[in-house]
Amino acid sequence: MLKLYFSPGACSLAPHIALRETGLPFSLERVDTNARATASGDDFLAINPKGQVPVLELADGERLTEGPVIALYIGDRVAGGLIPAAGLERYRVMEWQNYITSELHKTFTPLFNPALDAAAKATLSAILRRKFEWVDGELAGRDFLTGRSFTVADAYLFVVAGWARHVALDLADLVHLQAFLARVAARPAVRAAMQAEGLLAA
Repeated sequence: MLKLYFSPGACSLAPHIALRETGLPFSLERVDTNARATASGDDFLAINPKGQVPVLELADGERLTEGPVIALYIGDRVAGGLIPAAGLERYRVMEWQNYITSELHKTFTPLFNPALDAAAKATLSAILRRKFEWVDGELAGRDFLTGRSFTVADAYLFVVAGWARHVALDLADLVHLQAFLARVAARPAVRAAMQAEGLLAA
């Protein structure tokens, strides 16, 4: 069985959603990333020396790290699921995965640092806001990032966009993005993942 090491609401929520969407059997192990320890008391640095979630432990004990790679692995386990087979549609999903991880996720990271001064925070917030405005435009006329099918990239965008409220980044006026977020939030697998992480009442 697969085991996902996660921290509530972190980027590990994206592969958690993917696992529930596919129906693959898995277990969860919560990680305190500040204490670098798992809920069962293991040293998390011995599991992932990078000290970051997510980590996906495979049935044979091998471990994968880096969210987009884990999502690709999960999506490939179920044919016709969360990532298309080889071809341009697959590369479009991977294109979005790369954009979200490099342009959105990593721009958020310093905003969570309490030592960041107000001027730097304002600059980074403005940059991030412009990136989300572009995403909003791309979502016009689409149910999901690549069209009508939900993919691993949609799970990732949902998680990362949800961090905006924690850093006082107002995205409420981005109507296509907000409709997308509501659409994803209503999916049973998404609700189940959030409830399991204590982010949503049962």
